[in-house]
Amino acid sequence: MTPPPERRATTLVAGVGNIFLGDDGFGVETVRRLASAPLPGHVEAVDIGVRGVHLAYRLLDGYDTLVLIDATERGGDPGTLYLIEADRPGRVEPQEALLDGHRMSPDAVLTLLETLCAGTGCSPPGRTLVVGCEPARVEEGIGLSDPVAAAVPEAVNMVLRLVRDEERTAPTAQPTAGPAIN
Repeated sequence: MTPPPERRATTLVAGVGNIFLGDDGFGVETVRRLASAPLPGHVEAVDIGVRGVHLAYRLLDGYDTLVLIDATERGGDPGTLYLIEADRPGRVEPQEALLDGHRMSPDAVLTLLETLCAGTGCSPPGRTLVVGCEPARVEEGIGLSDPVAAAVPEAVNMVLRLVRDEERTAPTAQPTAGPAIN
């Protein structure tokens, strides 16, 4: 088997969430604003919205780092930002992840990705970060609450700092000849 061509480190920044459920649209709005900022060449920012299956398949293209931006309930005050280093998945069965492609949590996406990687020989991102924001409301309605809307500019700055730090500290990617061993 011929090893894949050498590539440079890549980072995918993905905004996830449902804009029709109030603060659940935090990730989508943050990525929308991030798209107008100057990003390093190794960074790709995309609005995934509720297309979790699409995100899992997109990650098969080979990214070293994934930064998910999402509303994240952790018990803090609305608008509180969190930076979470995600562990490897395992809390969701792959069959459960496939039941509803529009209601996939980040855990379900990462679990599906592990399943896809096992079947294709691809490798998942080596590092997954979540930039989360404590929502005030996630019921039907378009638009972010005031505290979550106020957190969006700081979330954009947080992501920019992350990807610039990643650029400075990431080693040049080395090609691999087969599937990753976890």
